[in-house]
Amino acid sequence: MHAVNGPGGGAVMTQAAPGQTKAFRFQALNPGLYVYHCASPHIPTHIANGMYGLILVEPAGGLPPVTREYAVVQGEFYTKGPRGEAGLQAYDSVKAYAERPEYVVFNGRVGSLTGAGALQARVGETVRIYAGNAGPNLVWSFHVIGEIFDRVYPEGAVGSTAQTNIQTTAIPAGGAAMVEFRVNAPGTYLLVDHSIFRIDKGAVGQLVVTGPAAPSVIQPVSP
Repeated sequence: MHAVNGPGGGAVMTQAAPGQTKAFRFQALNPGLYVYHCASPHIPTHIANGMYGLILVEPAGGLPPVTREYAVVQGEFYTKGPRGEAGLQAYDSVKAYAERPEYVVFNGRVGSLTGAGALQARVGETVRIYAGNAGPNLVWSFHVIGEIFDRVYPEGAVGSTAQTNIQTTAIPAGGAAMVEFRVNAPGTYLLVDHSIFRIDKGAVGQLVVTGPAAPSVIQPVSP
């Protein structure tokens, strides 16, 4: 766990053989947004098969309140079969070493944040997204099409001074960022990796914003 100070981020204390149970206790010394992942050998293979998540360590006093909070984690899958091939797909280490994933996805699967799984908000609300990049290989160029991040806390530094008015933020493999923005107009906004062809590999989600039109922000005009 990247939030843990100690050998292996706790992995040394939790390496359990079949039939064993292990546990440990740690002090959260550093506020921030952190990735966790499996640390049993072979570590890259485990991450490439979806064994990861996020840990939020809030600063003393907590974070300022917002209207909506969501967690979005980007990850990659390296399958034997080509993208879209039906059926069980085995892991392909050759593609993994070449850093050529068949899929780049949010929250573990293609389409997890679209349709019925889309994020929701209303006009005027402030949305906070905890964004983590599990990798194992690619940098995530996180962008919401049609929005500008009012505040970005890069590298998961939630207790630091925010960067403001950011269009796209880079999140390295094994890193995280916290972004906040106020939604000003209704409609469907796309969350993407702005290494834009990754949309076709699955790196796309939806934020559906409902509420009254905002002609002072955006409106059609006659040509």
